Amino acid sequence: MNHINRRLFLAGAAILPAACGKLGAVPVAPTAAGPVPVNPLIKQRADAQIFRHDDGYYYMTGSVPEYDRLVLRRSKTIAGLSTATEVVLWRHEKTGPMSGFLWAPELHMVDGKWIVYFAAGPSGGGEDVFRIRSYAVVCDGPDPMTGKWSVLGELQTPWDSFNLDSTIFTHKGVRYMAWAQREPGIETNSNLYIAKLESALKLGSKTVRIAVPTLDWEIRGYKVAEAPAVLHRNGRLFMTYSASATDARYCLGLLTADENADLLDAKSWVKSPQPVFVTNRATSVYGPGHNSFTVDEKGRDILVYHGRDYETIQGDPLLNPDRHTRVQRLYYTADGTPDFGVPVGNGPLPERFIAAADPKRLMAHDGMRLVAGNPALPQTQFRQSPGRAGTESIMLSPILMPDHYLVAAKDGSISLEKDSKNADFALRSQFVRFEEKASDTLRFVAISAPGKAIGTVGDQLRLVPSRDATAYWRAD
Repeated sequence: MNHINRRLFLAGAAILPAACGKLGAVPVAPTAAGPVPVNPLIKQRADAQIFRHDDGYYYMTGSVPEYDRLVLRRSKTIAGLSTATEVVLWRHEKTGPMSGFLWAPELHMVDGKWIVYFAAGPSGGGEDVFRIRSYAVVCDGPDPMTGKWSVLGELQTPWDSFNLDSTIFTHKGVRYMAWAQREPGIETNSNLYIAKLESALKLGSKTVRIAVPTLDWEIRGYKVAEAPAVLHRNGRLFMTYSASATDARYCLGLLTADENADLLDAKSWVKSPQPVFVTNRATSVYGPGHNSFTVDEKGRDILVYHGRDYETIQGDPLLNPDRHTRVQRLYYTADGTPDFGVPVGNGPLPERFIAAADPKRLMAHDGMRLVAGNPALPQTQFRQSPGRAGTESIMLSPILMPDHYLVAAKDGSISLEKDSKNADFALRSQFVRFEEKASDTLRFVAISAPGKAIGTVGDQLRLVPSRDATAYWRAD
Protein backbone atom coordinates (compact mmCIF):
# COMPACT_ATOMS: atom_id res chain seq x y z
CA MET A 1 0.00 0.00 0.00
CA ASN A 2 2.91 2.40 0.69
CA HIS A 3 4.16 1.77 -2.86
CA ILE A 4 0.73 2.63 -4.26
CA ASN A 5 0.43 5.82 -2.26
CA ARG A 6 3.94 6.93 -3.23
CA ARG A 7 3.24 6.23 -6.90
CA LEU A 8 0.04 8.26 -6.80
CA PHE A 9 1.64 11.09 -4.88
CA LEU A 10 4.53 11.37 -7.33
CA ALA A 11 2.14 11.31 -10.30
CA GLY A 12 0.02 14.02 -8.72
CA ALA A 13 3.01 16.19 -7.89
CA ALA A 14 4.26 15.93 -11.47
CA ILE A 15 1.09 17.36 -13.01
CA LEU A 16 0.62 20.34 -10.69
CA PRO A 17 3.12 22.77 -12.27
CA ALA A 18 2.07 21.94 -15.84
CA ALA A 19 -1.63 22.09 -15.09
CA CYS A 20 -1.53 25.35 -13.15
CA GLY A 21 0.04 27.20 -16.06
CA LYS A 22 -0.64 30.86 -15.42
CA LEU A 23 -1.50 32.41 -12.08
CA GLY A 24 -5.10 32.07 -10.97
CA ALA A 25 -5.50 28.32 -11.41
CA VAL A 26 -5.83 26.94 -7.90
CA PRO A 27 -5.97 23.23 -7.02
CA VAL A 28 -8.93 22.80 -4.70
CA ALA A 29 -9.18 20.07 -2.09
CA PRO A 30 -12.66 18.63 -1.55
CA THR A 31 -13.42 20.90 1.42
CA ALA A 32 -11.23 23.92 0.66
CA ALA A 33 -14.01 26.03 -0.86
CA GLY A 34 -16.07 25.99 2.34
CA PRO A 35 -18.29 23.58 4.22
CA VAL A 36 -20.24 21.28 1.92
CA PRO A 37 -23.40 19.80 3.48
CA VAL A 38 -23.22 16.04 3.83
CA ASN A 39 -26.35 13.88 3.80
CA PRO A 40 -27.95 12.89 6.00
CA LEU A 41 -27.51 16.38 7.44
CA ILE A 42 -29.09 15.57 10.81
CA LYS A 43 -29.96 12.06 11.85
CA GLN A 44 -33.29 11.18 13.45
CA ARG A 45 -34.94 14.53 12.83
CA ALA A 46 -38.10 14.20 10.74
CA ASP A 47 -40.55 16.80 9.36
CA ALA A 48 -37.58 19.09 8.85
CA GLN A 49 -37.79 22.87 8.62
CA ILE A 50 -34.70 24.94 7.84
CA PHE A 51 -34.79 28.61 6.99
CA ARG A 52 -32.33 31.47 6.80
CA HIS A 53 -33.38 34.39 8.96
CA ASP A 54 -32.34 37.99 8.37
CA ASP A 55 -29.95 37.73 11.35
CA GLY A 56 -27.69 35.59 9.15
CA TYR A 57 -28.41 32.31 10.92
CA TYR A 58 -29.97 29.12 9.62
CA TYR A 59 -32.57 27.78 12.04
CA MET A 60 -33.62 24.15 12.07
CA THR A 61 -36.39 22.31 13.88
CA GLY A 62 -38.16 19.00 13.37
CA SER A 63 -39.82 16.04 15.04
CA VAL A 64 -37.71 13.99 17.44
CA PRO A 65 -38.24 10.19 17.57
CA GLU A 66 -39.71 10.41 21.08
CA TYR A 67 -42.27 13.04 19.99
CA ASP A 68 -42.00 14.58 23.44
CA ARG A 69 -40.28 17.96 22.95
CA LEU A 70 -39.75 20.92 20.63
CA VAL A 71 -36.12 21.50 19.67
CA LEU A 72 -34.16 24.16 17.79
CA ARG A 73 -30.62 24.60 16.52
CA ARG A 74 -28.90 27.25 14.44
CA SER A 75 -25.72 27.81 12.48
CA LYS A 76 -24.18 30.35 10.11
CA THR A 77 -24.02 27.60 7.46
CA ILE A 78 -26.27 24.77 6.41
CA ALA A 79 -23.42 22.29 6.86
CA GLY A 80 -22.88 23.56 10.40
CA LEU A 81 -26.39 22.53 11.44
CA SER A 82 -25.23 18.92 11.61
CA THR A 83 -23.08 19.63 14.68
CA ALA A 84 -24.83 22.74 16.05
CA THR A 85 -25.97 22.73 19.67
CA GLU A 86 -29.63 21.81 19.98
CA VAL A 87 -31.79 23.35 22.68
CA VAL A 88 -35.14 22.18 24.02
CA LEU A 89 -37.73 24.95 23.74
CA TRP A 90 -40.66 23.19 25.34
CA ARG A 91 -41.70 19.71 26.52
CA HIS A 92 -45.10 18.10 26.36
CA GLU A 93 -47.30 18.57 29.38
CA LYS A 94 -47.90 15.93 32.02
CA THR A 95 -51.64 15.69 31.33
CA GLY A 96 -54.18 17.11 28.94
CA PRO A 97 -54.44 17.67 25.19
CA MET A 98 -50.70 18.36 24.77
CA SER A 99 -49.34 15.48 26.86
CA GLY A 100 -48.83 12.94 24.04
CA PHE A 101 -47.23 13.12 20.61
CA LEU A 102 -45.68 16.41 19.48
CA TRP A 103 -45.33 16.55 15.71
CA ALA A 104 -43.92 18.72 12.94
CA PRO A 105 -42.85 21.98 14.59
CA GLU A 106 -42.30 25.09 12.45
CA LEU A 107 -40.61 28.30 13.59
CA HIS A 108 -41.97 31.62 12.33
CA MET A 109 -41.82 35.31 13.19
CA VAL A 110 -45.38 36.60 13.63
CA ASP A 111 -46.07 40.22 14.53
CA GLY A 112 -42.58 40.62 15.94
CA LYS A 113 -42.64 37.49 18.09
CA TRP A 114 -41.09 34.08 17.60
CA ILE A 115 -43.81 31.42 17.27
CA VAL A 116 -43.50 27.65 16.94
CA TYR A 117 -46.52 25.93 15.43
CA PHE A 118 -46.83 22.22 16.17
CA ALA A 119 -49.35 19.42 16.39
CA ALA A 120 -50.11 17.62 19.65
CA GLY A 121 -52.39 15.01 21.12
CA PRO A 122 -53.15 13.62 24.58
CA SER A 123 -51.31 10.74 26.19
CA GLY A 124 -52.98 7.60 27.48
CA GLY A 125 -52.82 5.24 24.54
CA GLY A 126 -55.50 3.98 22.21
CA GLU A 127 -57.09 6.07 19.50
CA ASP A 128 -57.17 9.08 21.79
CA VAL A 129 -53.47 9.77 21.17
CA PHE A 130 -54.43 10.60 17.57
CA ARG A 131 -56.74 13.37 18.69
CA ILE A 132 -54.21 15.66 17.06
CA ARG A 133 -54.76 19.42 16.97
CA SER A 134 -52.54 22.41 16.10
CA TYR A 135 -51.07 24.65 18.78
CA ALA A 136 -48.42 27.32 19.17
CA VAL A 137 -45.85 28.33 21.75
CA VAL A 138 -44.39 31.84 21.90
CA CYS A 139 -40.98 33.17 22.92
CA ASP A 140 -40.71 36.04 25.39
CA GLY A 141 -37.59 37.55 23.84
CA PRO A 142 -35.76 38.32 20.58
CA ASP A 143 -33.49 35.25 20.71
CA PRO A 144 -35.42 32.00 20.17
CA MET A 145 -32.47 29.96 21.45
CA THR A 146 -32.33 31.60 24.88
CA GLY A 147 -35.81 33.03 25.45
CA LYS A 148 -38.51 31.45 27.58
CA TRP A 149 -41.26 29.66 25.69
CA SER A 150 -44.87 29.30 26.83
CA VAL A 151 -48.13 28.03 25.36
CA LEU A 152 -49.92 30.62 23.23
CA GLY A 153 -52.99 28.53 22.46
CA GLU A 154 -54.78 26.33 19.95
CA LEU A 155 -55.48 27.11 16.32
CA GLN A 156 -59.22 27.43 15.79
CA THR A 157 -60.30 25.89 12.49
CA PRO A 158 -63.86 25.41 11.16
CA TRP A 159 -64.01 21.83 12.47
CA ASP A 160 -62.88 20.20 15.69
CA SER A 161 -61.07 17.40 13.90
CA PHE A 162 -57.61 15.96 13.25
CA ASN A 163 -55.36 18.74 11.96
CA LEU A 164 -51.62 19.37 11.75
CA ASP A 165 -48.71 20.79 9.72
CA SER A 166 -49.56 24.48 9.91
CA THR A 167 -47.33 26.77 7.88
CA ILE A 168 -47.58 30.46 7.10
CA PHE A 169 -46.41 32.65 4.22
CA THR A 170 -46.93 36.22 3.04
CA HIS A 171 -47.83 37.06 -0.54
CA LYS A 172 -48.42 40.58 -1.85
CA GLY A 173 -48.58 41.87 1.70
CA VAL A 174 -51.22 39.36 2.77
CA ARG A 175 -50.41 36.67 5.35
CA TYR A 176 -51.81 33.20 4.77
CA MET A 177 -51.88 29.93 6.66
CA ALA A 178 -51.97 26.51 5.00
CA TRP A 179 -52.51 23.28 6.90
CA ALA A 180 -53.77 19.70 6.73
CA GLN A 181 -57.06 18.56 8.29
CA ARG A 182 -59.66 15.84 8.24
CA GLU A 183 -62.95 17.36 7.15
CA PRO A 184 -66.19 15.77 8.33
CA GLY A 185 -68.00 14.13 5.42
CA ILE A 186 -64.85 13.48 3.37
CA GLU A 187 -63.39 10.01 3.84
CA THR A 188 -59.72 10.89 3.83
CA ASN A 189 -57.11 11.12 6.55
CA SER A 190 -56.33 14.74 5.68
CA ASN A 191 -56.83 17.35 2.97
CA LEU A 192 -55.08 20.69 2.40
CA TYR A 193 -56.64 24.02 3.37
CA ILE A 194 -55.73 27.70 3.13
CA ALA A 195 -57.01 30.89 4.75
CA LYS A 196 -55.82 34.39 5.51
CA LEU A 197 -54.22 34.71 8.93
CA GLU A 198 -55.27 37.64 11.08
CA SER A 199 -53.02 36.91 14.06
CA ALA A 200 -50.85 34.01 15.13
CA LEU A 201 -53.77 31.68 15.91
CA LYS A 202 -56.76 33.45 14.37
CA LEU A 203 -57.86 32.88 10.80
CA GLY A 204 -58.89 36.03 8.98
CA SER A 205 -61.02 34.71 6.11
CA LYS A 206 -63.05 31.81 4.89
CA THR A 207 -61.28 28.45 4.83
CA VAL A 208 -60.73 26.98 1.37
CA ARG A 209 -60.06 23.34 0.61
CA ILE A 210 -57.40 23.22 -2.14
CA ALA A 211 -56.44 19.53 -2.35
CA VAL A 212 -58.02 16.17 -1.57
CA PRO A 213 -55.97 12.97 -1.96
CA THR A 214 -57.60 10.94 -4.74
CA LEU A 215 -54.77 9.86 -7.05
CA ASP A 216 -53.24 6.41 -6.66
CA TRP A 217 -49.92 7.77 -5.32
CA GLU A 218 -51.75 9.89 -2.72
CA ILE A 219 -53.71 7.05 -1.12
CA ARG A 220 -51.17 4.25 -0.63
CA GLY A 221 -51.68 2.99 2.90
CA TYR A 222 -53.59 6.10 3.91
CA LYS A 223 -55.43 8.86 2.04
CA VAL A 224 -53.10 11.71 2.90
CA ALA A 225 -52.34 15.25 1.78
CA GLU A 226 -50.28 16.98 4.47
CA ALA A 227 -47.23 19.12 5.23
CA PRO A 228 -47.70 22.06 2.81
CA ALA A 229 -44.65 24.20 1.99
CA VAL A 230 -44.74 27.25 -0.26
CA LEU A 231 -42.18 28.61 -2.72
CA HIS A 232 -42.71 31.77 -4.81
CA ARG A 233 -40.64 31.67 -7.99
CA ASN A 234 -40.92 32.53 -11.69
CA GLY A 235 -44.34 34.15 -11.53
CA ARG A 236 -46.00 31.30 -9.67
CA LEU A 237 -46.57 29.92 -6.19
CA PHE A 238 -45.58 26.30 -5.80
CA MET A 239 -47.00 24.40 -2.85
CA THR A 240 -45.49 21.00 -2.16
CA TYR A 241 -47.28 18.51 0.04
CA SER A 242 -46.69 14.98 1.29
CA ALA A 243 -48.88 12.01 0.40
CA SER A 244 -49.57 8.38 1.37
CA ALA A 245 -48.23 6.37 4.31
CA THR A 246 -45.00 7.40 6.05
CA ASP A 247 -43.02 4.37 4.83
CA ALA A 248 -41.29 4.04 1.44
CA ARG A 249 -44.55 5.09 -0.26
CA TYR A 250 -44.35 8.60 1.20
CA CYS A 251 -43.75 11.19 -1.53
CA LEU A 252 -44.18 14.81 -2.55
CA GLY A 253 -46.97 16.24 -4.68
CA LEU A 254 -47.20 19.75 -6.11
CA LEU A 255 -49.88 22.43 -6.42
CA THR A 256 -49.27 25.48 -8.62
CA ALA A 257 -50.98 28.88 -8.66
CA ASP A 258 -50.29 31.97 -10.72
CA GLU A 259 -48.82 34.74 -8.57
CA ASN A 260 -51.69 37.06 -9.56
CA ALA A 261 -54.44 34.54 -8.87
CA ASP A 262 -56.89 34.62 -5.99
CA LEU A 263 -55.24 32.19 -3.57
CA LEU A 264 -58.57 31.71 -1.80
CA ASP A 265 -60.14 30.31 -4.95
CA ALA A 266 -59.62 26.56 -5.03
CA LYS A 267 -59.55 26.65 -8.84
CA SER A 268 -56.36 28.72 -8.69
CA TRP A 269 -54.41 25.72 -7.40
CA VAL A 270 -53.58 23.11 -10.05
CA LYS A 271 -52.43 19.69 -8.92
CA SER A 272 -49.62 17.95 -10.81
CA PRO A 273 -50.86 14.53 -11.95
CA GLN A 274 -47.70 12.71 -10.84
CA PRO A 275 -45.62 12.97 -7.66
CA VAL A 276 -42.57 15.20 -7.99
CA PHE A 277 -40.27 13.46 -5.47
CA VAL A 278 -40.32 9.76 -4.64
CA THR A 279 -38.29 6.86 -3.23
CA ASN A 280 -35.17 6.09 -5.25
CA ARG A 281 -33.52 2.72 -4.79
CA ALA A 282 -30.42 3.67 -6.81
CA THR A 283 -29.57 6.39 -4.30
CA SER A 284 -30.99 4.45 -1.30
CA VAL A 285 -33.40 7.10 -0.03
CA TYR A 286 -36.85 5.86 0.93
CA GLY A 287 -40.03 7.77 1.72
CA PRO A 288 -38.81 11.32 1.04
CA GLY A 289 -41.27 13.89 2.28
CA HIS A 290 -42.42 16.59 4.70
CA ASN A 291 -40.23 19.22 3.13
CA SER A 292 -39.41 22.89 3.53
CA PHE A 293 -37.41 25.32 1.41
CA THR A 294 -34.42 27.50 2.14
CA VAL A 295 -31.52 29.09 0.25
CA ASP A 296 -27.84 28.26 0.53
CA GLU A 297 -25.04 30.67 1.30
CA LYS A 298 -24.99 31.71 -2.39
CA GLY A 299 -28.74 32.36 -2.47
CA ARG A 300 -29.58 29.21 -4.45
CA ASP A 301 -32.78 27.31 -3.62
CA ILE A 302 -32.42 24.30 -1.36
CA LEU A 303 -34.94 21.51 -0.79
CA VAL A 304 -35.11 20.25 2.80
CA TYR A 305 -36.85 16.95 3.55
CA HIS A 306 -36.61 13.74 5.52
CA GLY A 307 -36.07 10.20 4.31
CA ARG A 308 -34.79 6.83 5.43
CA ASP A 309 -31.75 5.10 3.96
CA TYR A 310 -33.33 1.65 4.07
CA GLU A 311 -36.69 0.33 2.91
CA THR A 312 -37.86 -2.42 5.26
CA ILE A 313 -39.24 -1.14 8.54
CA GLN A 314 -39.93 -3.26 11.57
CA GLY A 315 -43.24 -2.33 13.20
CA ASP A 316 -45.12 0.96 12.87
CA PRO A 317 -43.33 3.40 10.51
CA LEU A 318 -44.41 6.24 12.79
CA LEU A 319 -42.34 4.76 15.62
CA ASN A 320 -39.27 4.14 13.49
CA PRO A 321 -36.61 6.73 14.45
CA ASP A 322 -34.58 6.77 11.22
CA ARG A 323 -36.20 9.55 9.24
CA HIS A 324 -33.18 11.79 8.73
CA THR A 325 -33.05 15.44 7.68
CA ARG A 326 -31.61 15.81 4.16
CA VAL A 327 -30.91 18.72 1.85
CA GLN A 328 -30.16 19.19 -1.85
CA ARG A 329 -30.18 21.81 -4.59
CA LEU A 330 -33.51 22.60 -6.21
CA TYR A 331 -33.27 23.19 -9.95
CA TYR A 332 -35.79 24.49 -12.51
CA THR A 333 -36.95 23.39 -15.94
CA ALA A 334 -36.88 25.69 -18.96
CA ASP A 335 -40.43 26.91 -18.21
CA GLY A 336 -39.57 27.82 -14.61
CA THR A 337 -41.14 24.80 -12.89
CA PRO A 338 -39.16 23.23 -10.03
CA ASP A 339 -37.26 20.10 -11.05
CA PHE A 340 -36.87 18.07 -7.88
CA GLY A 341 -34.92 15.27 -9.52
CA VAL A 342 -34.38 12.36 -7.13
CA PRO A 343 -33.16 12.19 -3.54
CA VAL A 344 -29.41 12.46 -4.04
CA GLY A 345 -28.36 9.89 -1.44
CA ASN A 346 -25.80 9.91 1.35
CA GLY A 347 -22.57 11.86 1.11
CA PRO A 348 -21.50 15.39 0.14
CA LEU A 349 -23.99 17.33 -1.97
CA PRO A 350 -23.44 16.64 -5.67
CA GLU A 351 -22.85 19.27 -8.33
CA ARG A 352 -23.57 19.70 -12.01
CA PHE A 353 -20.80 20.67 -14.43
CA ILE A 354 -21.71 22.79 -17.46
CA ALA A 355 -19.30 23.10 -20.36
CA ALA A 356 -18.03 26.69 -20.48
CA ALA A 357 -17.60 26.47 -24.27
CA ASP A 358 -21.15 25.14 -24.83
CA PRO A 359 -23.64 25.67 -21.97
CA LYS A 360 -26.04 23.21 -23.58
CA ARG A 361 -23.62 20.38 -22.78
CA LEU A 362 -23.27 19.07 -19.25
CA MET A 363 -21.15 16.30 -17.83
CA ALA A 364 -23.69 13.47 -17.84
CA HIS A 365 -24.21 9.77 -18.24
CA ASP A 366 -26.70 7.49 -19.92
CA GLY A 367 -26.45 4.31 -17.91
CA MET A 368 -22.81 3.23 -18.10
CA ARG A 369 -22.04 5.60 -20.99
CA LEU A 370 -20.62 9.05 -20.24
CA VAL A 371 -21.95 11.82 -22.46
CA ALA A 372 -21.77 15.56 -22.93
CA GLY A 373 -25.43 16.53 -23.12
CA ASN A 374 -28.45 17.58 -21.11
CA PRO A 375 -30.53 14.53 -20.17
CA ALA A 376 -32.71 14.24 -17.06
CA LEU A 377 -31.44 16.12 -14.01
CA PRO A 378 -30.29 13.06 -11.98
CA GLN A 379 -28.05 11.97 -14.88
CA THR A 380 -26.13 15.25 -14.62
CA GLN A 381 -25.41 15.18 -10.88
CA PHE A 382 -21.98 14.00 -9.74
CA ARG A 383 -20.57 13.70 -6.25
CA GLN A 384 -16.99 14.69 -5.52
CA SER A 385 -15.12 12.71 -2.89
CA PRO A 386 -11.53 12.78 -1.62
CA GLY A 387 -9.11 10.88 -3.82
CA ARG A 388 -6.26 8.54 -2.92
CA ALA A 389 -3.30 10.53 -4.23
CA GLY A 390 -2.82 13.05 -1.45
CA THR A 391 -4.85 16.03 -0.34
CA GLU A 392 -5.27 17.56 -3.82
CA SER A 393 -6.86 14.59 -5.60
CA ILE A 394 -10.57 13.93 -6.00
CA MET A 395 -12.85 11.29 -7.50
CA LEU A 396 -16.15 11.83 -9.32
CA SER A 397 -19.17 9.54 -9.06
CA PRO A 398 -22.72 9.82 -10.52
CA ILE A 399 -25.43 9.84 -7.88
CA LEU A 400 -27.38 7.11 -9.70
CA MET A 401 -24.34 4.81 -9.63
CA PRO A 402 -22.66 5.60 -6.32
CA ASP A 403 -20.22 2.68 -6.54
CA HIS A 404 -18.89 3.76 -9.96
CA TYR A 405 -16.33 6.47 -10.74
CA LEU A 406 -14.98 8.34 -13.74
CA VAL A 407 -11.72 6.77 -14.91
CA ALA A 408 -9.32 7.84 -17.65
CA ALA A 409 -7.76 5.42 -20.15
CA LYS A 410 -4.44 5.70 -22.00
CA ASP A 411 -6.27 6.28 -25.29
CA GLY A 412 -7.96 9.39 -23.87
CA SER A 413 -11.37 7.84 -23.32
CA ILE A 414 -13.23 8.31 -20.05
CA SER A 415 -15.59 5.71 -18.70
CA LEU A 416 -17.51 4.68 -15.62
CA GLU A 417 -16.02 1.79 -13.69
CA LYS A 418 -16.86 0.09 -10.44
CA ASP A 419 -14.19 0.55 -7.82
CA SER A 420 -11.91 -2.48 -8.09
CA LYS A 421 -9.76 -1.32 -5.15
CA ASN A 422 -6.50 -2.02 -7.02
CA ALA A 423 -3.59 0.31 -7.82
CA ASP A 424 -4.47 0.68 -11.49
CA PHE A 425 -8.01 1.83 -10.73
CA ALA A 426 -6.71 4.08 -7.96
CA LEU A 427 -4.42 5.85 -10.43
CA ARG A 428 -6.87 6.21 -13.33
CA SER A 429 -9.74 7.48 -11.17
CA GLN A 430 -7.79 10.41 -9.68
CA PHE A 431 -8.23 13.99 -10.86
CA VAL A 432 -7.13 17.36 -9.57
CA ARG A 433 -9.78 20.07 -9.54
CA PHE A 434 -8.38 23.46 -10.56
CA GLU A 435 -10.52 26.54 -10.10
CA GLU A 436 -9.92 29.58 -12.33
CA LYS A 437 -11.00 32.45 -10.11
CA ALA A 438 -10.94 35.09 -12.85
CA SER A 439 -13.35 33.25 -15.14
CA ASP A 440 -15.30 31.31 -12.49
CA THR A 441 -14.47 28.06 -14.29
CA LEU A 442 -12.80 24.84 -13.29
CA ARG A 443 -10.91 21.94 -14.83
CA PHE A 444 -10.44 18.30 -13.87
CA VAL A 445 -6.87 17.30 -14.68
CA ALA A 446 -6.13 13.58 -14.84
CA ILE A 447 -3.32 12.36 -12.61
CA SER A 448 -2.79 9.34 -14.88
CA ALA A 449 -2.34 11.57 -17.96
CA PRO A 450 -0.24 14.67 -17.19
CA GLY A 451 -1.36 17.71 -19.16
CA LYS A 452 -4.77 16.20 -19.94
CA ALA A 453 -8.17 17.09 -18.47
CA ILE A 454 -11.81 16.07 -18.79
CA GLY A 455 -13.28 17.83 -21.82
CA THR A 456 -15.85 17.39 -24.55
CA VAL A 457 -15.41 16.03 -28.05
CA GLY A 458 -18.80 16.25 -29.73
CA ASP A 459 -21.24 14.55 -27.39
CA GLN A 460 -18.55 12.53 -25.62
CA LEU A 461 -16.41 13.12 -22.57
CA ARG A 462 -12.72 12.61 -23.37
CA LEU A 463 -9.32 13.71 -22.17
CA VAL A 464 -8.21 16.87 -23.97
CA PRO A 465 -5.22 19.17 -23.48
CA SER A 466 -5.70 20.76 -20.07
CA ARG A 467 -5.80 24.28 -21.57
CA ASP A 468 -8.16 23.36 -24.39
CA ALA A 469 -11.34 25.47 -24.44
CA THR A 470 -13.48 22.35 -23.93
CA ALA A 471 -11.66 21.47 -20.68
CA TYR A 472 -13.32 24.33 -18.79
CA TRP A 473 -16.50 23.78 -16.78
CA ARG A 474 -18.79 25.79 -14.58
CA ALA A 475 -20.11 24.21 -11.38
CA ASP A 476 -23.85 24.49 -10.81
